[in-house]
Amino acid sequence: MDANGGIEIERKFDVDELALLPRLNELPGVQAIAEPVTHDLEAVYFDTDALALSSAHITLRRRTGGDDPGWHLKLPLDAGHRREIHAPVGRHVEGETDTVPESLTQLVRVYSRDAPLVPVARLCTTRVVHALIGSGGETLAVLCDDHVQAERLIHEPATAAWREWEIELVDGPEGLLDSGQSVLAASGILLSLNASKLARALGDRLPAESAAKRRRPTPGGPAGNVLLASLSEQISVIRREDPRIRQHSAGSVHAMRVATRRLRSVLATYRSLVDSTVVLHLRTELGWLATVLGGSRDEEVLQRRLADLLDRENPGLLLGPIRERLETRSETNADTAQHSLATAVDSHRYFRLLDALDALVAAPPFTAVASQDARVVVPVLVTKEWKRLRRAVRHATNTVPGSERDLALHSVRKRAKRLRYAAETALPLSRKRAARVSRFAQKLQTILGNQHDSVIARDRLLRRGAVDAYLHGENTFSYGRLHALEQQKAAEAEARFWRTWRRRP
Repeated sequence: MDANGGIEIERKFDVDELALLPRLNELPGVQAIAEPVTHDLEAVYFDTDALALSSAHITLRRRTGGDDPGWHLKLPLDAGHRREIHAPVGRHVEGETDTVPESLTQLVRVYSRDAPLVPVARLCTTRVVHALIGSGGETLAVLCDDHVQAERLIHEPATAAWREWEIELVDGPEGLLDSGQSVLAASGILLSLNASKLARALGDRLPAESAAKRRRPTPGGPAGNVLLASLSEQISVIRREDPRIRQHSAGSVHAMRVATRRLRSVLATYRSLVDSTVVLHLRTELGWLATVLGGSRDEEVLQRRLADLLDRENPGLLLGPIRERLETRSETNADTAQHSLATAVDSHRYFRLLDALDALVAAPPFTAVASQDARVVVPVLVTKEWKRLRRAVRHATNTVPGSERDLALHSVRKRAKRLRYAAETALPLSRKRAARVSRFAQKLQTILGNQHDSVIARDRLLRRGAVDAYLHGENTFSYGRLHALEQQKAAEAEARFWRTWRRRP
């Protein structure tokens, strides 16, 4: 990825044309103000026609002029902080459509989806830069005095002009921004009401803040707010992990898979609060995405488990090319799973799922139950998940050891997971009780997860290991020995589960 940048920490201020700069050298740590430097900047901002990036407080521009020309992508972190990523301009021919670098496109695909990125605004800025110098000659911050001419290019084109000041940290402490803001406030200069120049240029076409973000679950509030809070949290995880998956970042597939499963589980628990057709559709599509993510994640987990198993074994008991055969199979499966995942996250189906999730939290199709008191509705839903878990455990006790018992215990694990997620949604209502239930369910999930991983490992050792080795005339002794070791681990995990279940709260 040909991109670089850092964390942008700045504050913007609205000023009129007659405003005079304050005495900035009186700020803590500032020893001098460098001679001002003037730049003529032009920036073209890109977004979808529906302004999907602006809705997420993301800016993407191609700038010319100044000391940092190129493509700039700014992603929000927290208040006053943005992650800024750069990419070179490349060859630009006047009159031709700009093409956003793929390295940046991939970082915003979860927002832009399959909509093209087009120019939405052009800003021409005359910038006078005043560098605030510290005692060691270092630049602590810069104050930029900007005169802006803006042109909105879509949705009824319009023009605007204004002046603003911007204080951006360079090597100074964040407290310097507080001091600068206080000095300006004493002169009647306040923080800008606009989050960015682009927001001001777009004017009344800037998408409004989602009402869902203003809803918070409270003990006396409606049950629907509890569901919305949980859904919004997991959708945020998908948005965060999507670009990381595209960059093959460690842990990204697992994080998105967990978020997808949580969404699917919570929709099942709270299905009485939402239109049934919407729940059915979303759970089906989330199940598809979880399966695609699972192909990559499961192979990763299995590969680590088998490698650990081989590393612990006496080398003298590893007969034949067992390590090479298992590694080759894992690498082949991992490549296939990775290709399937890359195709999926660029598919129409995936983008429409994201659209549907956004629509759900923006305008939830609630039933009458969603408006009822959360203290009444939510405990009932969690209790129902408890009952489903108990039924699954009773069924497991009536199965014979072997594949039938393995399937039953896997069902118990899924029920424990759903109980855990349901209990976690109740944390804002009854933290102590909900946390106790969640911890217990997570313990069951972990124990049975280890048991299930052993089932998968044994299947690989037998069907894709020993059988392949036999057909190639190789010694299969080691596969059988490793299979037995895994069988023992599964038995120990199952015994641990029954002990834990007897101590349930």
